[in-house]
Amino acid sequence: MLVREAIGRRLTELGVRTVFGVVGSGNYHFTQAMVEGGARFVAARHEGGAATMADAYARMSDEVAVLSLHQGCGYTNALTGIAEAAKSRTPLLVLTAEATEPTSNFFVDQSALAAGVGAVPMRIRSPRSALQDVVQAFTTCLHQQRTVVLNVPIDVQDLELPLQAVSRRTAPVARPRPADEPLARFCELLTRAERPVFIVGRGGRSAGAREAVRELGAETGALLATSAVSRGLFKDDPWSIDVSGGFASPLTAELISDADLIVGFGCALNMWTMRHGALIGADARVVQIDLDSSAIGRNRFVHLGLCGGVTETARAAADLLRAGGDGPRTGYRRPEIGKRIRTRLRWNQIPFADDSADGRIDPRTLSAALDELLPAERTVSVDSGNFLGYPSMYLDVPDEYGFCFTQAFQSVGLGLATAIGAAVARPDRLPVAALGDGGFLMGISELETAVRLRIPMLVVVYNDAMYGAEAHHFGPDSSGLANVTFPDGDLAALARGHGCDGLTVRTPEDLAAVKDWLSSDPDRPLVVDAKITSAEGSWWLREAFGH
Repeated sequence: MLVREAIGRRLTELGVRTVFGVVGSGNYHFTQAMVEGGARFVAARHEGGAATMADAYARMSDEVAVLSLHQGCGYTNALTGIAEAAKSRTPLLVLTAEATEPTSNFFVDQSALAAGVGAVPMRIRSPRSALQDVVQAFTTCLHQQRTVVLNVPIDVQDLELPLQAVSRRTAPVARPRPADEPLARFCELLTRAERPVFIVGRGGRSAGAREAVRELGAETGALLATSAVSRGLFKDDPWSIDVSGGFASPLTAELISDADLIVGFGCALNMWTMRHGALIGADARVVQIDLDSSAIGRNRFVHLGLCGGVTETARAAADLLRAGGDGPRTGYRRPEIGKRIRTRLRWNQIPFADDSADGRIDPRTLSAALDELLPAERTVSVDSGNFLGYPSMYLDVPDEYGFCFTQAFQSVGLGLATAIGAAVARPDRLPVAALGDGGFLMGISELETAVRLRIPMLVVVYNDAMYGAEAHHFGPDSSGLANVTFPDGDLAALARGHGCDGLTVRTPEDLAAVKDWLSSDPDRPLVVDAKITSAEGSWWLREAFGH
């Protein structure tokens, strides 16, 4: 057996079920080896789209996804998606062919590029080490939640695998709990707090974390919030206050700002989640819990940092508090707070003046109407831009697998591929892609992928015929607005040309066609070209714009 065949087979033995990519000569054989081993291969139209599909699939499936790439240009085409995955600590294995001769047209320093975007570079070193190299890369993804670029040199993959080649699966490493002294200090802060708020990030999506944090919240009277990437984690908890940060509703922002203790569980507490620190009251204590000690205090001062797993830390703290014998505390969970949460928390519960006019629909009106129209079992994926807060907050989601937010790198153009990857992971739900017109046109090649896969996806394009974030940030008096505004094209016609259904929406009444599409048992996407009003920057942009 050749190395290229052996590494593909070994990955499927390790549990790889789905591979995304674009096949070229360098990755042709190991891709086919994974298919023959039982994996599904999803062919994208561009490596950038494939990378983001794989990232979204991994997030929504809790599996290690594989991205298969040709050497050199195929790899560099995927770098934005790889950077997004690496910044998000997505367990993504990038299996890429590698040209090692500097005379090759395909030669670039792929390991340096991987390290430069935050991924872990590895290499198939020799036929003898090939299987163990694969195991090391896979387990690094699985147990360390890292994006790994595994380079497969062309001259190595075509060699015979020696009979003495070995492959030992690395044993899982238990997530640590904090040391006794900082844990005791944490419990002391919890005991003193009268208005504690827990904010849970992507680190809180690990096994058992949700229930462990909920139990600690019940013990201490804490309100439960999430960062944007973990939206929906506490969907059915009566003390959930939804998302902290730029997308927070006025009530959520008020409750967090009034907290006397803020605890970040697996959460970066960055400028977006904390509104540049504006959500932290002057007298509030801040605690950060993370597996990565270098992440603690990176974005802001914290009064206490604990290095440990979210599940392990929350359980240990709850056990220590119970051992104290004082019983559960009321904390922030007072009846008047509960009533306000039930009646005023959601953006859909807050009245607004509908600005629809002149053949354009207010994006709030559009999003609220879609929320009423669409089935509850949905997966919402959003692109970047001025519009993104509207679908992110007006479209409810059933749980943390109902919201796919590939925005750690803030790249425009990832939304459609994100929705495709999420749809492959969760075919039981309606995939909803919320895009701006700029992002839609950047990623339009993957419409063919969605059509070919027969995905009944709703693609909603918030079309203001501009790069709205820049247009509104620099203002109407800027001399460069012509550089970020465009003619208003017929995006529904473009979609029909790709094999989708297409619909132009200017009023709420136009959305009746979406209801008809939903009831028709669709087997292809519907692209809604929603002509939205865009007279000013969105609320989240005004509050959170910064670099």
